[in-house]
Amino acid sequence: MGVKDFAPSWFASVMGTGALALVSKAYSSRLSALNGFAEFLVYLNTLLFLVLLIPWTLRWVKYREEALKDLYHPVLGNFYGTIGVAALVLSADWLFIFGNERLAWAFWLFGVPFVLLFAFLIPYIVFTGDRIDTKNITPAWFIPPVGLIVIPISGAKLMALSSGTVKELMAFINYFAWGAGFFLYLALFAIVLYRFIKHEPMPCGIAPSIWINLGPIGAGTSTLYALVKASDFLKVKEPFLAFGLIFWGFGVWWFVMAVILTLHYIRKLNLPYSLAWWAFIFPFGAYVSATFKVGTTFGINAITDFGFALYWLLLAMWLVTGALTLRNFVFRSPARRGAS
Repeated sequence: MGVKDFAPSWFASVMGTGALALVSKAYSSRLSALNGFAEFLVYLNTLLFLVLLIPWTLRWVKYREEALKDLYHPVLGNFYGTIGVAALVLSADWLFIFGNERLAWAFWLFGVPFVLLFAFLIPYIVFTGDRIDTKNITPAWFIPPVGLIVIPISGAKLMALSSGTVKELMAFINYFAWGAGFFLYLALFAIVLYRFIKHEPMPCGIAPSIWINLGPIGAGTSTLYALVKASDFLKVKEPFLAFGLIFWGFGVWWFVMAVILTLHYIRKLNLPYSLAWWAFIFPFGAYVSATFKVGTTFGINAITDFGFALYWLLLAMWLVTGALTLRNFVFRSPARRGAS
């Protein structure tokens, strides 16, 4: 992997694999073999994260100019937030699949500063920079808000396991993060939808980012439920749970739209493999996880069954994307692997 050309979007593979692990654990109640598969994915994902951390760090040390160039890019810069989100997903993996609070805390404390840094830094760069061309507006802009929304994914349970000042501080961080991420997403969604309406289709290489919209919807629903259930100070929880059901419902529309648009690219344009294909996985995985939570929370079997059907599509997409990523990494020249 070329350090100089190492793409920050590599950590999207950790996000996607971690999301698949969580959903596999959830649906192990339907198929017990998925429990072992989920545990395998956590080990694989932890190793992948630690390996990717090496070139990510070295690039800032040895090739800072190239790293900064990506940071100031109107599309690529958003992917710097994936390192923090990946750590938060790993925190949830270790907490909910293995019950390991120590590693959950370690990954959470590692990921939160990165998420907060890029949640402020990337908008600051946009606000103070030159005029952004409409064609550079993509769903990748949702990544910083998604990072904020994902903070409570394990943070909510860690809050419930805490006490005293630590618990109060965790409540502050979790609710600030979810609120900021949610409203930022709403604002950015309007801008991205405007781009879809007023501009030609996105370049084929970043077409999978269409699926990123499922990330804030899915993660937003799941983390809202986690926060509400972990918050003893909330005496009335039903309105929040009902809102999550409505929010999830919007995701059904976007899922169908993402499928239709993807088929449009395949049939009439082009959909070449790139690291952008990992945009298929985490957002969709987050939505499948939310589907399970919504269905079980309200006891609506039709929703839970729908999520189980989506799980197999998610698994197939992960296998295809993972295989293409591995093939691309092994058979491409070293100078081009990191940028793929």
